[in-house]
Amino acid sequence: MTRSRRTALSTGAAALTLALGVSLAEPAYAGEQPSNTQGSNTEQSGDSDDTGIYATARITYSGSVAKNGSTGNVTSSDIKWTPPPCWYAPYLGAEDFKKKMSKDIDSQMNAPGMGGHAGAALSELQRHYEDEYGWTDTPGYKDYNVDRDGEGMFWAAVENPNEPDLLKRSSCTDLPFWVDNGEAPPPQYEEAITPEILAALAYQHMQLPETEVSLAPEETTKVNLPTWAWLDKAVFDEVRATAAINVPGFAIQATTTAKPVSLKLEPGTEDAETYPASGECTINTDGSIGEPYAKGKADRTPPCGITYLRSSGDGTYDLQATITWEIAWTGTGGAGGDLPDGTFGNDQAVTVQEIQSINR
Repeated sequence: MTRSRRTALSTGAAALTLALGVSLAEPAYAGEQPSNTQGSNTEQSGDSDDTGIYATARITYSGSVAKNGSTGNVTSSDIKWTPPPCWYAPYLGAEDFKKKMSKDIDSQMNAPGMGGHAGAALSELQRHYEDEYGWTDTPGYKDYNVDRDGEGMFWAAVENPNEPDLLKRSSCTDLPFWVDNGEAPPPQYEEAITPEILAALAYQHMQLPETEVSLAPEETTKVNLPTWAWLDKAVFDEVRATAAINVPGFAIQATTTAKPVSLKLEPGTEDAETYPASGECTINTDGSIGEPYAKGKADRTPPCGITYLRSSGDGTYDLQATITWEIAWTGTGGAGGDLPDGTFGNDQAVTVQEIQSINR
């Protein structure tokens, strides 16, 4: 069977989607854990039948992640990098898949006015799962593989609910396919879930701490007076988020780690000088950034800080302190690598006053 025949089968799936309002890639079936909780483990397994075969597979998140399945606050330093908009993951066991798919196909085939190209495509879709109707790199199935129930699962597309682009989110259009327990999905399914995809999703959900930079003078400073800035190691440490998927015959996970490496200061006005001149304060050997102010340092230039050259008048300047985080991941089977650096910043209001002089 040629590739064009595969397109015909996809048309049948599309016909089911339009008529029934059900998508084979619907996240409710093979989607993400819907109730993430920051700082704690969250688990949800799928429903099971009498044989213990799970009907769904969900991604669970733990560690420092955003609540309620929303995206975290980390921003990738690479504007071209994004998590996957969709992927393929374990969906249903053979018996459960037959119940759902055959019911949907029969309902659509018997719908009034069904015929022509859509009707033919549905017939081919039915033959694909019932009568071993396949093509070059994708074999068909005999009676939905029910004689192998418990030996594997059908995998299906999953939309990333946090992907704003509908076309990208629905771009995983292959029909559900069978994967034996303990085996990797066929190589043509490049978007099949992997530890690296889980690492990217953990990155997407990661919640970095809203660390406020220590300043001296604090909140109110003077024109031409150096303001020292620093972050103690005690409030500035690594952050981890883990994403995992676990069903009978298939279990993988990945942990994404964010390590703080630098602090960038933006004074909120052009009438200021930063230390160093780039405004980029690097991390010290002890894990801190900058140096706390102490008595006796008034005549010194801070290693990390700002000098404002003009008063803020009746208002304030918005000092933006942005931390750069180095992102890496490790996963099942010794997999691992680097992801683009992440950034997260806070604004702090700074009042700058003129130095008052007294004439005698």
